[in-house]
Amino acid sequence: MTNVQALTRPEILDQEALHEFSDALTDYVPGIERDMARLGREPTNRVVIADIFRALHNIKGDAALCRVETAALIAHPIESLLTRLRSGEAAYTPLLGEVMLLALDRLELATESLVAGRSIEHLRLVELVEGLDRISLAAPQDIDAAAIQLIKFVTGFQPQAMLRTLAGTPPTESKPAGGKTADLQLFHALAQQFEARSPLFAGRTGRVLQLALETNRAAGSPVDAVQLEAAVCMHDVGMMFLPESIWLKVGKMSEAEHKRLRTHPGLTAELLERMDGWQDAAQMVRQHHEMWDGAGYPDGLRGDAICPGAKLLAIVDAFEAVTLKQSARGHKSSVLRAIAEVNACDRQFAPEWITPFNNVIRRTLEQ
Repeated sequence: MTNVQALTRPEILDQEALHEFSDALTDYVPGIERDMARLGREPTNRVVIADIFRALHNIKGDAALCRVETAALIAHPIESLLTRLRSGEAAYTPLLGEVMLLALDRLELATESLVAGRSIEHLRLVELVEGLDRISLAAPQDIDAAAIQLIKFVTGFQPQAMLRTLAGTPPTESKPAGGKTADLQLFHALAQQFEARSPLFAGRTGRVLQLALETNRAAGSPVDAVQLEAAVCMHDVGMMFLPESIWLKVGKMSEAEHKRLRTHPGLTAELLERMDGWQDAAQMVRQHHEMWDGAGYPDGLRGDAICPGAKLLAIVDAFEAVTLKQSARGHKSSVLRAIAEVNACDRQFAPEWITPFNNVIRRTLEQ
């Protein structure tokens, strides 16, 4: 019988132990994902399977030791699947690998939410764990079918298009009015300078711009496309006024570093406010890290106090951030995993943008 309370409204008995588990999980996950990528290339490699099994076993053990039952319940059926792979009772398939990675993502999200004191009810962990249990008990010939069902449940998308990505899609050009063309050229040039700071950022502006413009159109174009294009190009340029040791940092940031990083929207917004005709873009940039539930920054705005363009930019920027996180960990990013994580955090985003955003992603995957 699934412990529903531990997967919906868990009682945290030791906050310090929870933070210790979170730190350990952060250390384990990149290695597991690198090994999963290798397993995708070498599906019969028993050494790699054993390495992944040991890591999951350690995660489950740490969860039990730190009394984080939520994490132990998610890790257990993944470990059971790996036990079957180790014994040869089941064979690795891309669908099975995608399921395990999606479950790992949800384990990270749940742990982050618990550390931050946020609810995990919206993560639908009961259904996730029950689905993983069904896969772990399924006959070998039925595992992929059970995996497809779980992938569709977690992501809302068909799994056949897993290998499709948005990278490389050229942005749709908007038509600036008046004398704004030169300004937009400058904004694109600054965005290229930002991208040049890390190979991980290559093509970032084009991807975000394409997704933002298409989502805006899918919603009936409530945001001026030219102002939106400027905001997309400029929203992170303020980072370049900060030390690269902060915003290019790979490891965990200190509280002081987080505080410094949160100044970047204001820096760019102030620059745009001083340029004639870009006040709407400035507002989008200033507010794009605000959250629908009021947990964002810099002003803790919530709901309709956030302008529509900032709400849209928050979603597409989060989607790009998830794929960047996966890329930084050394494995091929999955659009399905990124969309699943964004939708799992839907309380952070304006609900009126979720459906058009999902529709654009779905249409892109199905084309």
